[in-house]
Amino acid sequence: MLSVRMVSEWILILFIFSIMAAISNWVGYQYPFQESLIGMFMLCAITLVGLMMEKFIPYNIPAIIYISLIGLIVALPWSPISGLLIYYTSRVDLVSLTTVLLAYAGISMGKDLGDFKKVGIRGVIVTFFVIIGTYLGSALIAQGVLLYTHMI
Repeated sequence: MLSVRMVSEWILILFIFSIMAAISNWVGYQYPFQESLIGMFMLCAITLVGLMMEKFIPYNIPAIIYISLIGLIVALPWSPISGLLIYYTSRVDLVSLTTVLLAYAGISMGKDLGDFKKVGIRGVIVTFFVIIGTYLGSALIAQGVLLYTHMI
């Protein structure tokens, strides 16, 4: 069930993530810090709404579905905020987001290293195949879309 404490924690985590990503954009890609920060806040607002919808809506649908749909709807050309959203989120580089996310995952893995050791080599092998499958699947889809649209 959704509580004020849970939402407060999400807001704090998303705020810290936004600051770190904006700094990463500014240092690594020379995007203006303020514009990157506004873009990150927009992405985090979409994320927060999606997380809350997952808790309110009684169906067992993952939050990533809500977040993706909200992001898609607000970025569509007939959305009144699509121009602003696209402008500011284009100031956020994907690699800088990934850097922050991987750092967080590394810290999280370090915290649960004992549990990770219990999984053993099977977990490593499954992880390896999941990563390869995700990469190859994404590459195949991208290749198909690029061929279909005559981009390549």
